[in-house]
Amino acid sequence: MKLHHILCAAILTAGLAPAYAQQTPAPEGASVYFVALEDGATVSSPVTVNFGLTGMGVAPAGTEVENTGHHHLLVNRAPFGEGEFGAEEVELALPNDENHRHFGGGQTEVTIDLPPGTHTLQLVVGDAGHVPHDPPIVSDVITITVE
Repeated sequence: MKLHHILCAAILTAGLAPAYAQQTPAPEGASVYFVALEDGATVSSPVTVNFGLTGMGVAPAGTEVENTGHHHLLVNRAPFGEGEFGAEEVELALPNDENHRHFGGGQTEVTIDLPPGTHTLQLVVGDAGHVPHDPPIVSDVITITVE
């Protein structure tokens, strides 16, 4: 019976392994930011969002080159690290949905349709496997109003 419990625990733990991944070290001084889109801006839809990155390079998802990563845009969600998974979020691969937009092709801008109203945006740099670096490279959260 004891062996049965050990095997069940091993199987359950293995099932969680893909969600948790080893984080890639962040280059010292790396930062991500919005270019030409400021907190409090009033814009019309579609909205063009340009991603800025200093201290490292941009590479498509799946590219394992030191000091590179790719962009993720968080839309209308809690600030990174305070979302659904709380502090554990920094160790998880970012989901891909309407609130977590992936730019795994190495894109540095996007034009998105947003409905009229107030919206929050935040950038997060992910490594080859969409996992935030250690420490995470994140922008400030900005709030925009779409007319």
